[in-house]
Amino acid sequence: MKEKSKDISARRFAVAPMIDWTDRHCRFFHRQMTRHALLYTEMVVADAILHGDRARLLGHDQTEHPLALQIGGSEPDKLAEACRIAAGFGYDEINLNVGCPSDRVQSGAFGACLMREPDLVGRCLEAMVAASDVPVTVKCRIGVDDQDPETALDALADAAIAAGVGTIWVHARKAWLQGLSPKENRDIPPLDYDRVHRLKQRLPKVFVGLNGGLTTLDAALDELAHVDGVMMGRAAYQTPDRLTEVDARIFGAPPRPVDYAALIDTMADYAGRHIAAGGRLGQVTRHMIGLFNGLPGARRWRQILSEGAVRPGAGPHVLREAFAAVRLDGAARAAA
Repeated sequence: MKEKSKDISARRFAVAPMIDWTDRHCRFFHRQMTRHALLYTEMVVADAILHGDRARLLGHDQTEHPLALQIGGSEPDKLAEACRIAAGFGYDEINLNVGCPSDRVQSGAFGACLMREPDLVGRCLEAMVAASDVPVTVKCRIGVDDQDPETALDALADAAIAAGVGTIWVHARKAWLQGLSPKENRDIPPLDYDRVHRLKQRLPKVFVGLNGGLTTLDAALDELAHVDGVMMGRAAYQTPDRLTEVDARIFGAPPRPVDYAALIDTMADYAGRHIAAGGRLGQVTRHMIGLFNGLPGARRWRQILSEGAVRPGAGPHVLREAFAAVRLDGAARAAA
């Protein structure tokens, strides 16, 4: 499967799309720590793109690239129009969500419940491919509810390939749409990496990426022996410091020490611009809470950011005050 002309090397490691988490402020922050990883937006519903505030929904900082937009929907015409609108915002990839199990997504008849309708997924993707100048990809589960993952995942993958899609990201768990909450669906259904490995073996010319349960770069590297790319979600968000090793360990870039002082300065300047445009400090700093987990002073860092960011008049100085409480080790302090 030959995709439309975009470099897909960034897909070797991606930060997974996460609703309410991977907004533009989170992505700007993550980009300071990895130059090469593919970043994803939160899922944006096609109807919102058609009728909502497009600048707010689709706008981003140019430093976020390589950057993929994830769209939710189940109506081919609307998805195609959403792709045409998104083209003006310069994304590197557009991804269809066929994996989210939340109630509000199910009520819109899209997300993971589409695993039951591979033919409809194929029509949606075909319309998106026709409307998009950048690669269209899909992210799915291995199945839902009582589906057999062997047949369900193959059916979804085959429909995607027939539609012109050359990249399939698989969250290696079933989604139980009845009886489990979205949070429980991230943990309770067992991981089945072998099922994703078998998909890759069956489709050697298709990019197959794996998502779900990866918490360390060692585990990610182990999986890259079996699949083309890996996604890290909550672990990357909750302990973002691990992203500082991605470029060297995953992409083979020369190792570079982290200049934490420069990182804080960059984020403080960014937060200042956001506040000047009418935003709030906490919208930026909420994504940074876990940066120094495990280091002396990390608790104080979290406390200052959590409490200081919501005070009237909170500004970039809160970030610098919080950073002053962190006690870096010798190597990190030398870099800073």
